[in-house]
Amino acid sequence: MAQTAHGSPAAPGAHGLPDLRALSGTWAVPALLAVVYGLWAAAIHRDGGPITGWNVLYGVVTGVVFGVLYAAVRRVAPALPRELRAAAWATFAGVTFGFLYSLTDATVLRSTGMAATVAASVFAVSFYRYYTRE
Repeated sequence: MAQTAHGSPAAPGAHGLPDLRALSGTWAVPALLAVVYGLWAAAIHRDGGPITGWNVLYGVVTGVVFGVLYAAVRRVAPALPRELRAAAWATFAGVTFGFLYSLTDATVLRSTGMAATVAASVFAVSFYRYYTRE
């Protein structure tokens, strides 16, 4: 049995590593997702060209907007009934995916259709999760 120097069992998050469950309730997850989303949007937007200052600014602004919207939905959603909570996450997922998809020079109709497909899928999964666990 693994024990620390004081004789107590090793706790999760010991050895200086952060406990991931504790980080998920803080700003770390929205910040990480915002950085990934901003980098992804900037990479699609530059279309294989050189990295410019405008491209970096585009990625930063896109990431900040994504992070703020994610944090807002995450804060508001728990107070909503399960149907509206699922709809809030579905709308967020559909809009964010549709925006990234529209950067690929797809038509408006195709971008809207793909966003609606993602939103419907997220709604079905999240509603099922909320309905079966509450």
